[in-house]
Amino acid sequence: MQIQDLPYHDPGVPDARSGPRFLWWLFRNQLDGQLKSLAWGLLHFASVAALPFCVGVAVQAVVDRSGTQLALAGGLLALACVGNAVGDTFLHRTAVTNWITAAARVQQLLARKAAQLGSALTRRVAAGEVVAVSTGDVEKIGWFVEAWSRFTAALVTIVLVCAALLVYQPALGVVVAVGLPVLALAVLPLLPRATRRADVQREKAGRATELASDTVAGLRVLRGIGGEELFLDRYRRASQEVRHAAVRSARMWSMITAIQVLLPGLLLITVVWYGVHLARQGRITVGELVTVYSSVMVLTYPLRHFEEIAMAYSFSRPSAKRAAGVLALERATDTAGSRGADLPSGDLYDPDTGLLANAGLFTAVVCGDPDAAGRLAERLGGHPPQEGTSVLLGGVPLDELPLDSARTAVLVQDKDPVLLSGSLRELLDVPASGDVEPRAALAAAQCDDVLAALVQGSVDAADPMDARITERGRSLSGGQRQRLALARSLITDPEVLVLDEPTSAVDSHTEARIAQGVRELRAGRTTVVFTSSPLLLDRADQVVFLHDGEVAATGTHRELLHTEPRYRAVVTRETDDETGLLQEHGSPQKHDSLQEHDSLQEHDVLRELEEIEEKA
Repeated sequence: MQIQDLPYHDPGVPDARSGPRFLWWLFRNQLDGQLKSLAWGLLHFASVAALPFCVGVAVQAVVDRSGTQLALAGGLLALACVGNAVGDTFLHRTAVTNWITAAARVQQLLARKAAQLGSALTRRVAAGEVVAVSTGDVEKIGWFVEAWSRFTAALVTIVLVCAALLVYQPALGVVVAVGLPVLALAVLPLLPRATRRADVQREKAGRATELASDTVAGLRVLRGIGGEELFLDRYRRASQEVRHAAVRSARMWSMITAIQVLLPGLLLITVVWYGVHLARQGRITVGELVTVYSSVMVLTYPLRHFEEIAMAYSFSRPSAKRAAGVLALERATDTAGSRGADLPSGDLYDPDTGLLANAGLFTAVVCGDPDAAGRLAERLGGHPPQEGTSVLLGGVPLDELPLDSARTAVLVQDKDPVLLSGSLRELLDVPASGDVEPRAALAAAQCDDVLAALVQGSVDAADPMDARITERGRSLSGGQRQRLALARSLITDPEVLVLDEPTSAVDSHTEARIAQGVRELRAGRTTVVFTSSPLLLDRADQVVFLHDGEVAATGTHRELLHTEPRYRAVVTRETDDETGLLQEHGSPQKHDSLQEHDSLQEHDVLRELEEIEEKA
């Protein structure tokens, strides 16, 4: 695989059981590139290691006044220099290729996992951790995968040089053969502490990243309540903790580097002292002493790869663990499904709760626990928990359908939809049936003021569809972003549309118009809305009330208000005293009087909306 061939047609199925297993899987899937890097690395390191022998031959030729030996030494030196240049060039090329392709493979795997899980991903993994894995962690993982082949080439070169020195000059070769392993293993006792400090640094950095992400996402709200400085101070403290942890980690790694500089120096001093002693005794020649000394000095270069591989593993191990944790998340069933791609139609039924959304009707679901409502909405979209039962659409389990087919049949819009940057036309360019025009969807979602705001905020956009939307729609209010997201969902026109609190950020009058617009636009289609808003509930064909995870009552909004006290408590926000009063004095007159008092604003808005419709 070359860089120009990216992206991968199929990045493969990773071994996500643990971080080390994931790293080994990446290495095996890049075996061809690793072998190329190893081959060029051996050429490079062998050429570097051959230079001392060439110099030693040249020095001895001068001492012996031998022109033939000097010419031979010059030829060998030129050959070694050419091998060094060629090997270093292509080693760098293959190393960078291995690094980038490994990182790209991890990014594609993460992107594929995000596409499979959808919004369920951030419910199961913190958003800051997903960001950390997708950015910095992929580079650290690629670094270790790439560095392994260079380390192997350096190790093989050191073993070969030690063996050659033992044959070439046994007396000094023994000193080198004993000293080099000591140099390579001397830092091992320090690595666990260095790794722990690096882990602490990355953990604090991940928390700081998550805090920054949350702060930026809620910046408009923070400014509105005056909490901007509070969160900035919190981030400053988190940033300082990261800095202190990084300094502690750097101190340990600098100590390891210092040891790897000090010990080779001591080995060189030992070799020179003992070599001079042997030369005085006539046991070695001057050329042999120069050769051994130069070899030890040159071997400090491949020895540094021992430090690099230790550092690379230290940094990549927790990164690989986090990546494997994300990649290990699975849909309850196989993404490919066990049925054909034919889209089913009919009633939507959840066996776990007993929720039944009849085909072609506008069904509102009231659930006192917002988190439980979010989990149920996720399950309705074909993502049941591992121990849960699949939702049925027309009697067909959604988890038996291919993921693409399930998402085409059932579209779930959660309570925090994301708007990507770009023009409004690009935002609304989504897979759709073609039966719903963008203008109709925008009108149903009451986006007239949103379009006007976009045109006013754009310098050269006469058509609202060409107006630019900033990242995540931060230039818009929460209600405006919510309505644009609703319009985008309406354009797709799925068989079943599931909306989780789609109007929580809009005013009552706009909410009533949205309820009517969605009802008219989705006529004949199944629509499920999780809400506790009386305005939406009053427009629904049927309302399902869930209590303790099960369907407790079904009917119209007005029927449930009169017959189900628990439903009334959730919808009208009754206090415990009011609920107790009704249960103690449960006369229809008092019940109706209190209900009229709690629903006064709702009825006023509905009457006003009806008057506007009659005038129109």
